Amino acid sequence: MDNHRLQALHDAGQSIWLDYIDRSMLHNGDLERRLTDDVLTGMTSNPTIFQKALAEGTAYDAQLRSAPASLDANQLFELVETQDVRDACDIFADVYHSTKGEDGFVSIEVSPGVANDATATVEEAHRLWTTVNRPNLLVKVPGTEEGAKAVRQLITDGINVNITLLFAVKAHERVIDAYIDGIEARVARGQPVDRIASVASFFVSRVDTEVDKRLEAIGGDARQHEGKAAIANAKTAYDLFVAKFGSARWAALEAKGARVQRPLWASTSTKNAAYRDVLYVETLIGPHTVNTMPPTTIEDFRDHGLVARTVDANMEQARADLAALARIGIDMDDVTSTLLREGIASFEKSFATLSDGISAKIAQLRQSAV
Repeated sequence: MDNHRLQALHDAGQSIWLDYIDRSMLHNGDLERRLTDDVLTGMTSNPTIFQKALAEGTAYDAQLRSAPASLDANQLFELVETQDVRDACDIFADVYHSTKGEDGFVSIEVSPGVANDATATVEEAHRLWTTVNRPNLLVKVPGTEEGAKAVRQLITDGINVNITLLFAVKAHERVIDAYIDGIEARVARGQPVDRIASVASFFVSRVDTEVDKRLEAIGGDARQHEGKAAIANAKTAYDLFVAKFGSARWAALEAKGARVQRPLWASTSTKNAAYRDVLYVETLIGPHTVNTMPPTTIEDFRDHGLVARTVDANMEQARADLAALARIGIDMDDVTSTLLREGIASFEKSFATLSDGISAKIAQLRQSAV
């Protein structure tokens, strides 16, 4: 299979991660094939993806059928997701070791109920980290203010973290600082930092979806700014990343072996059919970045994606685009706050649907066993 565009994307400094997981692909050789064919170096998961995987087929039936009857739906979900993520970590283990811990990660997410509770987030993250027990695991923590507090503690404790649901550059700055604080705490204790990893998952296409909706409501000339907010916002986040990890403060930690917290571009499938289907991949390519894509976006990029260093190109235009949006009444702070609230609510809904689905599946399996 021709993967030269995907290989060129990887060679440009961007890691390609798959935003999808199911048990079948972990055992039928499909994921191993994708490591070569799609130049994959990591994987992300979330409750929505697991809900779809559990609802379709019978891959999880045997494990659910044999699980202790005392486990509730949430505990059963954790049982199956930790098994899948552990198996995926093992498949990516060679990538992790060959890159000396730079890549080869698989993510698992804390439950939505702890999004605004730092202590509960830390406790759950520790449990997931211990249960999966793989060095190439990333525990996903929502990018709330409490989430940032949890990040600081988890990094201090030596747990790899993927901060998710980042929409605002201010929130991105908060989690960068939390990561650096955690690394400094480890250095102060004389603990190693060379295998501590973190990514900051900055969401892209959803920003355009929300801003474009507001521009449409304004109407008239405002609509000429549609499709510009998300890319400008993400480029500004990358500019912040460069500044923070180019500082003297970071240089002192890098000398101790610390690794940068890489920006991860999430929600990069195109939601608006009027936009190019690989828009949010092509416009955010550059060093030390990750793009987690669903299978269809990977296929689209393989077919016609264009590779060039774009993530830090035309920064003046990006700032001008954001300034123009502000002049016509688009409040990006309100946009990103809205998206964070909606993201957490969607996360909670997916988790509830998943829990209900597992309960229904268990009832079905028990009925068929009678």
